[in-house]
Amino acid sequence: MTDNPSESTRNHSRRTFILAGGAIGTAALAGCLGDGDGPGGAGLGGGSGGSGEVTDPMVSDDFDPQNPDWENNNYLGSKMAEHNYIRGSEFDLEEMGNRGRTEAIYGQEPAENPDNSSDWIDPDPIVFADLPREDSQQAYADQLEPMIEKLEAETGRTVEFQTIDSYAAVVEGMRSERIHIANYSTGNTPFGVNMASMVPLAMGVAGDGQFGYRLLAITRADMNDIQSVEDFNDFNAAHTEASSNSGNQAPSALFDEHFGLTVGENYNPEMSGGHEQSARGIAYGDYDCGPICSTCWEETVEAVDDIDFDDFKVVWAAAPFPPGPIGYRANLHPEIIDGARETWLNTDWSGTVYGEQAGYPQYVEVDYVNHWHDVMVNQKFNGVEYDADNL
Repeated sequence: MTDNPSESTRNHSRRTFILAGGAIGTAALAGCLGDGDGPGGAGLGGGSGGSGEVTDPMVSDDFDPQNPDWENNNYLGSKMAEHNYIRGSEFDLEEMGNRGRTEAIYGQEPAENPDNSSDWIDPDPIVFADLPREDSQQAYADQLEPMIEKLEAETGRTVEFQTIDSYAAVVEGMRSERIHIANYSTGNTPFGVNMASMVPLAMGVAGDGQFGYRLLAITRADMNDIQSVEDFNDFNAAHTEASSNSGNQAPSALFDEHFGLTVGENYNPEMSGGHEQSARGIAYGDYDCGPICSTCWEETVEAVDDIDFDDFKVVWAAAPFPPGPIGYRANLHPEIIDGARETWLNTDWSGTVYGEQAGYPQYVEVDYVNHWHDVMVNQKFNGVEYDADNL
C-alpha cells in the first residue's frame, strides 16, 4: 500500500548541509544539452529536395505507439506528437525491462548485497547526495525534506543531505563509502555500477507516466526513396556534432548495431552543428536525413513558423533513454536498503514539494542490465572505459 507524505513543518536545524567537491562530471545522456550552435547548412534553403509529393507506400496513418512496426511502416511527424511518442511511456519502461537480457552487454552487473554481515556497512547518518538544480542550494535542500524525513522514518537512522558539484563526485564519494545513496545521471550510471558498487534502484517518471526522450531517424516527408535507416548511406545524412550524445555518439552506435551502418566505412554523415540545424536543414533540403533528439525536434518545429511536423517522415525510433536513477551502495545494511526501497518504490510523491520540484511524483524499479542496455551499447561503441580518468 502506498502512502503520500504531506508537506510538514520542517526542522532545518537537524539537517547538515555539506558542499562536496569533485572533478568535472560525466555529461548526462540527454537530449539537447551539449549541442552547440556551430555553423551548418540548416536554414539556407536550396538543395535538391524530394519529389514534393508523399508517395511512399510505407507511410501509414495507423500508428500504434506500443507497436510501431518500423520494419514495415514509416510515419509522418504529426503521428509522433499526436500519440505522445516524443517521450517514453510506462509501457516503454516495461518493454525495456523485459528485453530478456541477464548480463550487461558492457562492463559488469550491479553487485549483490554481501551474505556475510561483517561485510555490511551501517552508517548513521546515511549520506544522500545530489547535484542541486536550483540557484539556491538551501532551497533545493528544503525541497528534498519530505524525502529525507521519509527515508529517516523507514531506516530508523538520520539522513544527511550532501550537495555535490558534479556527477563524477557522486561516483568517487560512493566508491570511498562517504556517500551511501545518491541521484545519478543517465550517462554516469554505468560508472557507478562498475567503479563504486552502486546498485541502481529507482527512476522517476512524470505524473502522466512520460520520461526522457527518443532518438528519431527522420527524413523529409517527400523523400520516398528513404524508407529505413539502411537507406541513409545513399543520401546526404546529417549528424549534429561529434561530441553530441544524442546527435552523434548514440546514433553512431545504434545505427551500427541495428542497421549495419558504420561511420567512416559505409556511412559518412555531415555535421550540421546542432539539433535545430539538422531539423531546419532536413526540412529545407540542405540535408536529406539524419538522427535527432525527439524533444529538440519538437521544440524546433514549435518555434519555427514555416516548419510543420508533417514536413518530416520518421523511419525509425530507438527505445527512449531512461532518466538518471536513485542508486545505493551494494554493501549497505539490508535495513537501509529496505528503507530506500520503501521510500522510492512504495511512496506516492505527487502533491509534495519533493515530487513536484526536486524529484518525481512516482518511481519505478530499475533493471540495469535491460533498462541501460542502449546506454551501454553507446559507451561500448565509443570505447568508454570505466575509470577515474574518464569521469
